[in-house]
Amino acid sequence: MGSLNIENVKKAFGPVEVLKGIDLDVSDGEFVVFVGPSGCGKSTLLRVIAGLEDSTSGRVVIDGQDVTTIPPAKRGIAMVFQTYALYPHLTVKNNMGLGLKQIGTPGAEIDKRIDAASVMLSLKPYLDRRPAELSGGQRQRVAIGRAVVREPKLFLFDEPLSNLDAALRVNTRLEIAQLHRRLKATMIYVTHDQVEAMTLADKIVVLNAGRIEQIGRPMELYNSPANEFVAGFIGSPKMNFIDGARLGESVKTVGVRPEHISVDPARGDWKGTVVHAEHLGADTNLYLDCEKAGLITVRLFGVYDAEAGATLYATPQPGRTYRFDAEGKALS
Repeated sequence: MGSLNIENVKKAFGPVEVLKGIDLDVSDGEFVVFVGPSGCGKSTLLRVIAGLEDSTSGRVVIDGQDVTTIPPAKRGIAMVFQTYALYPHLTVKNNMGLGLKQIGTPGAEIDKRIDAASVMLSLKPYLDRRPAELSGGQRQRVAIGRAVVREPKLFLFDEPLSNLDAALRVNTRLEIAQLHRRLKATMIYVTHDQVEAMTLADKIVVLNAGRIEQIGRPMELYNSPANEFVAGFIGSPKMNFIDGARLGESVKTVGVRPEHISVDPARGDWKGTVVHAEHLGADTNLYLDCEKAGLITVRLFGVYDAEAGATLYATPQPGRTYRFDAEGKALS
């Protein structure tokens, strides 16, 4: 009860083509994340699925039904926005139940659904409060609860964590993952944060300039990126890209992830100078200016004492480098 098929969907705003022919199949119960930089078209695609934007061409099919021309309220979807979109004069309970009340759901059924959702989202003590009396994380849970009580075919999330601080983002991310496991519902989630994508998704859709660059499971994209764009976008810190000619390679670009480089004060492949060291506690990020490779990032686990100006030798792990041709395509 929640499959989605997008067939050659295009969307233009005047002369600007934002979506350039999107094809995507989402199975019932999947958690799919749209990820990409600002302006890549991910939020526009979500709004086309929701019916908040009309596609210029193509079809949107939900559970086998073509909903391309059907209004949002009749698509069987529920959307969670980054701005919460709660009514300030209504209590938590009334915010959660308003949509059901508007479509004529019996009061007893509304109360039953709100009770179940409030237990699931730890909102039971706050049902009589108004949004102004809640924290940002609690407001976002109310917005999610409002979607849950509708029992939709599809849950759509548009950057729901972007207004939360770092600690709340981690907590709410965990709650959304647990919610998906409990409900076994189909969820489409938009974010520019690849950490959110990697930790939440069954399947990631990487978008760039209105096109899909690659679709796959998180570790597939990490280990086998289709091109230089995906390789640089998935992974934190991002992959190092080195001009192949500098390393005596016949390819245009060589890529190596920061965590796949070791350092030694006495010997190694690339002699370099420490430009800066970031001590993060669990990790240390070193920025080395190397004679052969240029400026690279090295991620070391744990504490590594290195002063700016020190000499270190960097060595990529055998078999952990990537090669890309002149068009940016990954080579086997």
